[in-house]
Amino acid sequence: MIIHPDFLWGASTSAFQIEGAAHLEGRADSIWDVFLRTPGQAGHDDNAEVACDHYHRHAEDVALVRALGLNAYRFSIAWPRVLPQGRGAANEAGLAFYDRLIDALLSAEIEPWLCLYHWDLPQALSELGGWQNRDIAGWFADYAALVARRYGDRVKRFATFNEPCVFTLFGYGLGWHAPGIADKTALHKAIHHVNLGHGRAVDVLRRDVAGASIGAIHNRQPCYPATEDPADAAAALRLAAYWNDAFPLPQAFACYPPELADAIAPYVLPGDMAQIARPVDWFGLNHYSPHYVKADTNLIGAGFGPAPASVPRSAIGWPVVPDAFRDTLLDIHRRFHLPIYVLENGTAANDVIDPSGHIRDDDRIAYLAAYTAALEQAIRQGADVRGYFVWSLLDNFEWGAGYSQRFGIVYVDHVSQRRIPKASARWYADMIAAHRTSDDPAGPHNRAEAEG
Repeated sequence: MIIHPDFLWGASTSAFQIEGAAHLEGRADSIWDVFLRTPGQAGHDDNAEVACDHYHRHAEDVALVRALGLNAYRFSIAWPRVLPQGRGAANEAGLAFYDRLIDALLSAEIEPWLCLYHWDLPQALSELGGWQNRDIAGWFADYAALVARRYGDRVKRFATFNEPCVFTLFGYGLGWHAPGIADKTALHKAIHHVNLGHGRAVDVLRRDVAGASIGAIHNRQPCYPATEDPADAAAALRLAAYWNDAFPLPQAFACYPPELADAIAPYVLPGDMAQIARPVDWFGLNHYSPHYVKADTNLIGAGFGPAPASVPRSAIGWPVVPDAFRDTLLDIHRRFHLPIYVLENGTAANDVIDPSGHIRDDDRIAYLAAYTAALEQAIRQGADVRGYFVWSLLDNFEWGAGYSQRFGIVYVDHVSQRRIPKASARWYADMIAAHRTSDDPAGPHNRAEAEG
């Protein structure tokens, strides 16, 4: 088999999307809690105050991960749960929750992958300018230090940010996501300050966690012109700069893409680029489908157009193009020369419980089969891919879509909170078992130490 026996098979989640307990035990508002109080920001005016109630049901969810035979689980820390004001006094009750989660994972022989930031900025910091305020790089580093000191004896895998291209572009550029700002200056400040926070956090994690294995998680998707119109071709290049290169390029090579360099230059101080480009151990990839881009009157001059009629689409209209996944993995391998971990890949489907009580999500199985086959093709062609995490373990709160999009391999009834593994969960478990040998001499911490 071309997939190494030490390959990590996992599932990913994020704090805001599954935890709930929004007002319990000291947790303060995030920007998403506030954003969702304005009607129309999510489908059916859904919110995440309960979500999947993971805060109370984490032991059940860890048991699901173990039952599937996964050896890794990626989660995020809710910054406003552990630092309600974003800085200053820590919340012991919030910190203790993640102690319980991490200990449960380790007891189940599941490697914890901890992401510091998955979009839920404390509202208190947003009121000070959020990612537009240069001081946030220091606030983020202080938060990283708190997390590192508390959990670094048990956690070795750390991601600084999840999909910074999305939360900056949608949150500060287009106004679609929290905090709902549409301003080019705000966008360019946010991009630079997130990058600066990444570099500061890498240094903190290196200092405070022995044997830390560190990376960032980037959403990279090919940007194709929606038509043959030259305006669409130019728009595709602009979107690719914001979507694919605004974070990996400065973090790896200490430079911004040419399309953005002049716009961001006013916010770059001497020493910033060296601080951003701190050495990391791996490249985290989230990938779902390519973008088909059209010229637009929005502030970046680029919008999301329809895929050609010949391209298959998922239940929510996203293109299904496994070859783009393979090519993206090969491109990352050639350009960044880092081990790659796929930390999100999956699809939403129209999942319903049949009369026998089962969820037969054949469309998801077909998607996962095609994309993991593309993963194997990329490895065969030389890409150094060392792990694959499905998005997501649970049907969760999907931001602007609310609960209308089900990405989980485990069905969640959001009234009763009952969990039901779907047919795709069994398929995933069986596929993993087929790739895995019975003897895995390298434990998770040995893998992390060998990499670092």
